[in-house]
Amino acid sequence: MIEIGVAAGLALYCIYAFYRCSFRVEEGHLAVLVAFGKAATHDGQRRLKTYGPGIHWKKPWERAVIVSMKEQTLDLNREEGGGSAMADDGTILRLDSFVRYVPVQSELYEFMFGLERPLDHITGLFTCLLRNEIANFRGSEPEVAGAKAASLATRFDFASQAGSYALIRQQRRLLNERIESFCRLKIDDRYGVRFNAVDLADILPPDELADALNAVIQARSEADALLHRAEAECQQRIVAAERGVSVATARAQAIETEIRALCAFLDDLDEKAVLEAYVARRRAEVTSESRTLFVKEPATNGKRVESGA
Repeated sequence: MIEIGVAAGLALYCIYAFYRCSFRVEEGHLAVLVAFGKAATHDGQRRLKTYGPGIHWKKPWERAVIVSMKEQTLDLNREEGGGSAMADDGTILRLDSFVRYVPVQSELYEFMFGLERPLDHITGLFTCLLRNEIANFRGSEPEVAGAKAASLATRFDFASQAGSYALIRQQRRLLNERIESFCRLKIDDRYGVRFNAVDLADILPPDELADALNAVIQARSEADALLHRAEAECQQRIVAAERGVSVATARAQAIETEIRALCAFLDDLDEKAVLEAYVARRRAEVTSESRTLFVKEPATNGKRVESGA
């Protein structure tokens, strides 16, 4: 029994020693060893000694700190008041923004040990940066050439009503480019991370401005509906008038064709010297079918005499 207990104790000790003397690093992560509060570095410099994915050995008193090297997203709205910013015209805008960053292996010391709370520090830094850029954002000079004039007129009309809110929404890409440029020139890898972008997922106006814009949009929609209805009615009347003109024109052309055919027929009879006989025969046919006949007789003593039968 004693031998079994000793063997079990040795087995447990070996398992514990293996657990204390090894650590595992997942793919996309790096590990740094810390012993008695000091991180392992190369030649005592601020460049950390890192371990890649896999199983590694360490001393029992060393502690492995795992750091993700994947691109990470930091929500700037988690800080109190971080989801709002004042624009150039004093409008308080509500923002839904995120920071995308990747830790830099060569500057990992600054990210892990140079800041007390690195994520809170980055959040505060970019919140201030975003507010400053929005407060000083003027946009770019508009293009007023060619076929874009009409669309630009509509856009600037909307911008004149919505102010900085409309300008920032229209030129959000320019705002992102300015923030990225500032990060590359001023921040770079100072904090041990590389900032890929600041994403403005959404920009919302104040409730009062939103209500006013909705009222304007509704009024424009109603005006456009009335305009389209009036245009449709006018178009229907124009189409009906055009159809009436075309019907009258066709009827007149048919009558003209009939008259021309009759004239040609009478000319042919006249050339054959039978026109008077044809007229007399037609007169006889008409008078034979009539109930009342008015005959015009030659004037007698300068008076005209008409008789009816």
